[in-house]
Amino acid sequence: MANEPTIVGGRYELGELLGRGGMADVRKAYDSRLGRTVAVKRLRTDLAGDATFQARFRREAQSAAQLNHPSIVAVYDTGEELDAEGSGSNLYIVMELVAGRTLRDVLREGRKILPERALEIVADVCAALDYSHRAGIVHRDIKPGNVMLTPAGDVKVMDFGIARAVADATSTMTQTAAVVGTAQYLSPEQARGENVDLRSDVYSTGCLLYELLTGRPPFQGENPVSVAYQHVRQAPAPPSQLEPDLPPEIDRIVLTALAKPQGERYQSAAAMKADIDRWLEGSPVLAAPVAAAPATTVLDDPAGQSTTMVAPAYAGSPQGRPGEKRRRGRGGLIALLLLLLGVIVAAVLILPNLLASPTTEPVPDLEGLTVQQAGQRLQAEGFRLGNRDPQPSEEVEQGLIISQDPGADDRAEPGTRIDVVVSSGLPDREVPSLINRSRSDAIAALESLDLEADPNVVTNNAPQGTVVAQSPDAGEEVAAGSTVSFDVSRGPRTVPSVVGQSQGQATEILERRNFTVFVVEETVTEGEDGIVLRQSPEGLSEASEGSQVTIVVSQLVEPTPEPTPTPTEEPTQQPDGQPTGEPSPTEQPQGAPLPGDERAPAASGSGSAGPPGRAPRPAPAEAGPSSAGPGGR
Repeated sequence: MANEPTIVGGRYELGELLGRGGMADVRKAYDSRLGRTVAVKRLRTDLAGDATFQARFRREAQSAAQLNHPSIVAVYDTGEELDAEGSGSNLYIVMELVAGRTLRDVLREGRKILPERALEIVADVCAALDYSHRAGIVHRDIKPGNVMLTPAGDVKVMDFGIARAVADATSTMTQTAAVVGTAQYLSPEQARGENVDLRSDVYSTGCLLYELLTGRPPFQGENPVSVAYQHVRQAPAPPSQLEPDLPPEIDRIVLTALAKPQGERYQSAAAMKADIDRWLEGSPVLAAPVAAAPATTVLDDPAGQSTTMVAPAYAGSPQGRPGEKRRRGRGGLIALLLLLLGVIVAAVLILPNLLASPTTEPVPDLEGLTVQQAGQRLQAEGFRLGNRDPQPSEEVEQGLIISQDPGADDRAEPGTRIDVVVSSGLPDREVPSLINRSRSDAIAALESLDLEADPNVVTNNAPQGTVVAQSPDAGEEVAAGSTVSFDVSRGPRTVPSVVGQSQGQATEILERRNFTVFVVEETVTEGEDGIVLRQSPEGLSEASEGSQVTIVVSQLVEPTPEPTPTPTEEPTQQPDGQPTGEPSPTEQPQGAPLPGDERAPAASGSGSAGPPGRAPRPAPAEAGPSSAGPGGR
């Protein structure tokens, strides 16, 4: 049925088209056996019947499947099937499906990439290339379109080895027998049709870094031939001429990678990565200052050799103008003869070297050296410094190398990366428990762990000389050489007796002994004001330094007199013939006898006897009231 999906290899269900290149199509696919989404690259149907393309695709697919590196798009499977007509093989490669965008997409957006980020990306590309070079695979087509950035910022390099058989449909120097690659990133030896090696990938990586830093490749032209010509004959302008903020060290890294003679470039991708890492870490780079010629300078052919530019053969390109056919035919014949001669010379000179066993050299001893000293020694003996892994050490001083891989006196090929472990100093210490230890024991325990002791003496109820507190607490992790403070008890203090002292004097005495004072007032009606009546704890008892002593202080007040009861006034009663409790005194008339007077009045009809020498007063008449009285005197 027309709607049935295409199945490749009996398990890969092809989906949407992800990309189309000069040699292959890439589709999203589902692996029904493992239940995962993958990418399947298949040789173009118009090339499926070409035995040369089949052999190259098959050979390079097998090589790429051997690569397993975090910065390389993984190859899971390869295979081939007969096409529907049975006239050719459908070759395919099953790869990791990477989410993200290529650097070409990022550059086309016009986004500026910071120099630090550009160098980090290229360092990861170099790591991937170094891995593939060790596996014997030269990429030959490093360009922004073959480098992806994942959403997490990881770098993935694509199409390892496939570039040997790929012809880029846009700006690629299409193959003769020797020229393969994208023109803007083509090494001079590729443009001349000469033999390529891992240093050709270094040159292309330099072109990639140049474009990430400046936004344009080092050489531009109207067509691939003019660009390739510049790679062979012209020196690139330093990146700082286009971006003045770039430091000269970056110029040195880029121009060293773009050196025309292969021997003047970085001799491996690892060497280029090591110099990039140095700059990112703030260390001096090893690349020598390069005096770059202006972009219009024409360089002499190296070693006096003649240079042959192999013109591209474009599939489906329009015919030339009338009159050009004869000239191009003659030039093509000369180019073909020179090409055949070059292949013969290469076979005679290079093939024995490729088949010969690689030479090895003893690895120098780096233990006890600084990283800078190790880098200089390795460079002098043809090796390069690899990863630097920090690790704490009890024996090796900080900053010195503890160990290396390969080890000292092992043999390795020149250019091999030597990884080292560098001492980061003493490991962190766990603070011991000092509580209840003696002062001397606490100091000894700290010194045995390379920790500094800071004892302080305090008054406490604990026995004299005993540690009662510490900082940091036991069990905490601290750096070697850190200070640990602890308090040592001098024993309890004697509380002074302050009873009978004034409040001010008592407070001064207690605070001088490092006690805190709490005052309670008690009113009294006699004695002095402001005098300590009692205290707690009592005087001459023992207490911790800083503990509280309560004093009771007198507050004198005047005594209040008892109130006198007020008498209740009784109402006055009128005489009613009843005797009262006490008779009211009656004023007696003058001349009347005083009480107790022995002289008595006459019994009747006669006046009372008067005083001696005075005539008696006549008696009043009986018929009426007496007229004698006070008013009658």
